[in-house]
Formats: sequence, structure tokens, C-alpha cells
Amino acid sequence: MDRTRSKKIAALAATLAGVLAPALAAADSAGFPDDWLATSDAAKESQPHWISPMVTVTPRLEQEYRYDQSWQDRPRGVTLDNYGGGKGAEFIPTLNSEVIIGVPAYLVRDTPHGRNSGWGDETLLVKYRLLSQNEEHGNYIVTGFLGLSLPSGSEAFTSHKVIVTPTIAAGKGWGTRAVGFDIQSTLGIAIPTGNLRELGSPVSWNTALQGHWGKLWPEIEANYTYYRDGPNDGKSQTAITGGLVLGRFELGHRAKLILGGGYQKTVSSFKTFNHTWLVTGRVAF
Repeated sequence: MDRTRSKKIAALAATLAGVLAPALAAADSAGFPDDWLATSDAAKESQPHWISPMVTVTPRLEQEYRYDQSWQDRPRGVTLDNYGGGKGAEFIPTLNSEVIIGVPAYLVRDTPHGRNSGWGDETLLVKYRLLSQNEEHGNYIVTGFLGLSLPSGSEAFTSHKVIVTPTIAAGKGWGTRAVGFDIQSTLGIAIPTGNLRELGSPVSWNTALQGHWGKLWPEIEANYTYYRDGPNDGKSQTAITGGLVLGRFELGHRAKLILGGGYQKTVSSFKTFNHTWLVTGRVAF
């Protein structure tokens, strides 16, 4: 194993240890995992009970395992298949926080010149909920995110640099837990720790309009990116995503199944992709 790969693995291990510290400390106390599950249930009850959209990261705290898959058509005859979506395990270790440990996506890129395949970079995300009320007491939420991408992927797909992404997220709903409508929105910026000329520092603004009737959650999302620095400096891209998420279906005492699908298409003159098909599968607990 070369020195660069060793440094990447060491950085990943150190980061995982840091984000898991609250959960590991809780495990030392009596009554774990009952105390942990009681805490996560209380955290979920004190916020709106919406479902995570297809693309926009929800400001809600979630506890689930999530697997996404997408098939993307790009300009100049390029396609990119994404198996896993970089999603993974989501945990609620404290009343106002969530930790997401991503599972690196497996990527397959076809071009007129050949095919590349391999693993994407490891991603981690920490959420801290600032304000929230459930449907009976205001139906809103405000949350801060801090995302981290580690250069652990295959040579064809790694960024080669750590990328830090601070984000602010908020949502407001109307209606009840059974029938209603909500808006969820995030605004964040990706800040690479080096190689700014190639990676840039894009600003992303995602907004999802979501309705629900029982277990049906139709949605439409606007996904806007403004490119700062990098090869696309000063350009912007807008995509519209339509989707339908179904759930939550009881699987057992705690486990609930969520399934969904969607279609995303760029509507701006500048585009890094033409359109994308998306599917998602989640088990919440």
C-alpha cells in the first residue's frame, strides 16, 4: 500500500472516530440500546414527519439505511451509472443531531472512447437541528449540516482532495400527519482543501415541494448550482426533478420500508448532464 493511500485511510479512520464518538460514549451507559432508541424516537416525534425527497437532503433527523441508484445521460455521448448514490447508514445519537456514514458509490462511466468503473469517495454528514416543531405545534424545522468528502475512491473518480460542505436547511409544512404539503430547502457550498482550479467551489440550492396523502408522497424539486472558480466559473445550471416516494410500510416492530423513483432533467442552457433516472430504497428504524 503506497503512502498516499495510507494517508487517505488514516484520515478516514480519524474522521469516523470523531463523528462516532457521541454514539460510542452512549454505548458505555446502562440500558443501551434501549436508551438510544428512546432518544431517537423522541427526536423524530419533536419534528415534522415528512419523508426525505429524492434529491434534496431533508432538514429532518432520520434513522435509516438508504440505497440509491441512478442512470445519467451526459453531453457528448457520455453516460454515468451510480450504484449506491453515496448513501448509507443514518443514526440519531442525540436529541438534536444526526450522523450519516455514507457507503461509497460504485460508478460506471461510458464514453465514446471506452469505459471506466470504480468506487467514489467516502462521504460523511453531520446534522444539528436548531429549531423544530411537529405537525401539531407549528410544523417547521431549521437544521445546520456539515458534510465531508474524503479522497478514498478509485483513481478515475476521486477528487484527490478533502471537500467540506457547510449547509443550512429549513422546512415548513401545512396540514396533518395524514394529509398535507411541505417545502424543504437547502443552501450549501462545497469548499475543497486544495486544487481549487480544477474542483471549483460550487454553491447548491435545492428546494422540494412535497405533498402527501397517506403513504403517497409526490414531489417536484428545483436543483440549482452556481459554479464558483474551477473550469465552469461563473456558469449556472438548473434541473427539475419529478418523483414519487411510497411509505412508510411496516416491516416489523420498528422497521419501515420506503421506496421511490424520479426523473431529473436540466432546463438551463449550460448543463453538465442531460437527464437522470433515479430510484431509492430505505429501511427506517
